[in-house]
Amino acid sequence: MDHSDSLKPSGPSAAKRKGLALSQRDLVKASFVDEQALPLVLEPAVDGLSLAAWAASNRQHLEQELLRYGAILFRRFNVNTVADFEQFIKSFTGELLEYSYRSTPRTQVSGRIYTSTEYPAHQTIPLHNEMSYTRRWPMKIAFFSMEVAEAGGETPIADSRKVFERIDSSIRDRFGRRKVRYVRNYGDALDLTWQNVFQTESRAAVEQFCREAGIDFEWKSDDRLSTSDVCQGIAKHPRTGEAVWFNQAHLFHVSSLAAEIRDSLLKSSGGEPPRNAFYGDGTSIDEGDLEQIRTAYEKEAVVFAWQKGDVLLLDNMLTAHGRKPFRGMRKIVVGMGEQFGGGLV
Repeated sequence: MDHSDSLKPSGPSAAKRKGLALSQRDLVKASFVDEQALPLVLEPAVDGLSLAAWAASNRQHLEQELLRYGAILFRRFNVNTVADFEQFIKSFTGELLEYSYRSTPRTQVSGRIYTSTEYPAHQTIPLHNEMSYTRRWPMKIAFFSMEVAEAGGETPIADSRKVFERIDSSIRDRFGRRKVRYVRNYGDALDLTWQNVFQTESRAAVEQFCREAGIDFEWKSDDRLSTSDVCQGIAKHPRTGEAVWFNQAHLFHVSSLAAEIRDSLLKSSGGEPPRNAFYGDGTSIDEGDLEQIRTAYEKEAVVFAWQKGDVLLLDNMLTAHGRKPFRGMRKIVVGMGEQFGGGLV
């Protein structure tokens, strides 16, 4: 990829404020946070610059930089409202995607803009690629910082290409060949209900969604539902051809829970916890392998402090994200665009 006409600096050690090439040179400056390799930080060099309008005029440049770095942080632009944020995403990705076949609790804010995952403030959300537990996912995801926590609450990110390289080749080979089966049990207070996950009260609508998506399903007593589907363990980016680690086995597997919670949950659920992960053929995934995967994410994690008004844009296949625990009020909203997938990769 030719970056001679891009929004570069060439690396974290480059001059801290590189200008845009050609006619955009005086409008936006590029840098990095604390010499880290990502995200690329873009800031306006003039007052009152509209992020949506500028992004629409420079879409090709931004696409190149997003493919190169995987993450762009827009800072100190004139983004003040959810409407401003939504306008920016639409200018770059077109129509936004609904958050369907949900994995975590969220609230719809406006249109197809949602709150970030509504887990309790003391919990950590491990690094992951959005909806990589499915065969259809957004290629782009963006976050808008509306209120910064008193302490903590960062959104760590990690290069999925580097995570892939850190994982032992034998583990990569197993996940590539055998893929990942996600088993979910809905119907009690331990996790999301099927009505929340599928955003419907209709069993028929759930069944239609599952058939179209290739998801096995079974209705059980007391209005409970069980689903099972096989998805990719690794993937190749459709534009760069690069291999990325792209699954959520380390999140769905019961080993992600603290031992006492895990034991209690398995006992109370009769051995059918709300979610679990296996290889595609139904055999168990070695917990040691999952620990190595978690370690790879931790080693590649990049953390930066949010500022009010920040907009973080990620290539969802190239960059994973998570959440640090926090204290005080925190409000991050999210939008997703450009659906990709439909089959195993």
